[in-house]
Amino acid sequence: MATIIFYEKPGCGGNARQRRVLEAAGHTIVARNLLTEPWTAAALNDFFGETPVQSWFNTAAPAVKSGAIDPGTIDAASALALMLANPLLIKRPLLEVDGVRQAGFDVERIRAWIGLDVAPAVDTNVSGCVRPEASTPCPAPARQPQRQDA
Repeated sequence: MATIIFYEKPGCGGNARQRRVLEAAGHTIVARNLLTEPWTAAALNDFFGETPVQSWFNTAAPAVKSGAIDPGTIDAASALALMLANPLLIKRPLLEVDGVRQAGFDVERIRAWIGLDVAPAVDTNVSGCVRPEASTPCPAPARQPQRQDA
């Protein structure tokens, strides 16, 4: 089984469910705080690969939900700059295994990549926010010092 570096938003119910699915499949999770990681544009971009820029965004982020940011109209460099300034915009989780990185929790993609054999009782429908109907977002963690983009 794999050891997965799992970048998450602490306290996110969706990320907690995703971790449980990976652990039920026998993987080891090394959880890291996506919001306080000292990201650079290059390091963050590695998780997105050739996927469309619009898919890089957390659709549950307040700025996306409100329409203040329209991911469909943003180029890659601008998207990365926005995400470095506001990590809540980053699609979660970010996963890394042996230097290979990906963004989001696509069950079939993870199954093909590292394996995801779980008991039928384990719910693998764990993508997206657990509170999509909520009018207020999950509480934001305390602000951390500003990161430097290297």
